[in-house]
Amino acid sequence: MSAFRPSMGFTSAILATAVLVGGCLPASAQSLNSLTGNNALIRQNDLQILQNRVQRQQYQQQQQQYRAQDRQIVQQPQPVVPQYRPSCTTQIIGVTALSNCR
Repeated sequence: MSAFRPSMGFTSAILATAVLVGGCLPASAQSLNSLTGNNALIRQNDLQILQNRVQRQQYQQQQQQYRAQDRQIVQQPQPVVPQYRPSCTTQIIGVTALSNCR
């Protein structure tokens, strides 16, 4: 008989819980009404998250367009800069340096 005593206690605890839950149905309906306010906050947060995603996608698309435009711009050729060429040449023959200027 002692083996049945813990299960009887468990059963009576379940019955007591069921009675309490049944008696609190109107109270649980009130708590559901307060949850709808929380749902509105959750929906507002979800809306903010979606708006942030859309703004991020728009920004990324704008950056891609800017990069595409930058690639299309033709680079100007390098300007032709005259090189300085000395008109005098020096030849060294042995220990003698000869300058030849034009």
